[in-house]
Amino acid sequence: MKNKVIITIGRQFGSGGREIGKKLADRLHIPFYDRELLEMAAKENGMSEELLSDFDEKATNSILYSLAIGSYAMGSHVSGVPEMPMNDKVFLFQSDVIKEVAKSSCVVVGRCADYVLRDDPACLNLFLHAPKEVRVERVARLYQLDDRKAEEKIRKTDKKRANYYNFYSGRKWGQVENYHLAVDTSIVGIDRTVDLLESFAKLKDAKQEG
Repeated sequence: MKNKVIITIGRQFGSGGREIGKKLADRLHIPFYDRELLEMAAKENGMSEELLSDFDEKATNSILYSLAIGSYAMGSHVSGVPEMPMNDKVFLFQSDVIKEVAKSSCVVVGRCADYVLRDDPACLNLFLHAPKEVRVERVARLYQLDDRKAEEKIRKTDKKRANYYNFYSGRKWGQVENYHLAVDTSIVGIDRTVDLLESFAKLKDAKQEG
C-alpha cells in the first residue's frame, strides 16, 4: 500500500470478523488490533487488563455520559472525572489508543473504531455478517457448544455489540450507511472474503494515487 489505510471492521458474532481482519492485515503487511487495544489501554493508564476486560464493548446507562464526552472533547483527561462509570472510561481509554495506532496503516476490529476515526479520510469501514445458521455452525464448532447454546451466545454477543455501538456512536450498528462495504462472509468463505477486501483496499489506495 502506497498510502495510509485504516481498515475498521464491525462484525456479527460468528461471521469470522477477527479471523478475516487478521488475515487481511497479514496480506497488507500492516498491524492488526482487536483485544490488543485493551492491553494497550490498560498499560497506558496503569490499570489491570483483567479489570478493563470486564467492561470491554459494554455500554453504560450513565447520566454522566454527556458530561464525560463533553469534558473529553475539550481536552480534559478522563481521570479528571473520577465519578465517570468504568464503561465510559474504557471507551475513552480505547478511543485514545485507536487514534494513536491510526497514525499509520492498520486493521482495527470493533470498539466503534469507524466512529472514533470518522474524520480520518484514510478510513475504510467494513461490516461483516452472515446468515444465522452459518454463524451457529461456526460458533458451535469453535466453542464446542451445541446449536442451542451457540445460538444463545450469538444473540447475547450481538446484542452487547449493538448496544455498545449505538450508545457511544449515536448510530445504528450494522446499518449500511455507516460503512463503505458490507459483506456476507458465507457467500465465498473466509479466505475469498479476504481476497475481496484486499482488492477493495488496493482499489481505494489506487484512487488516492489518481
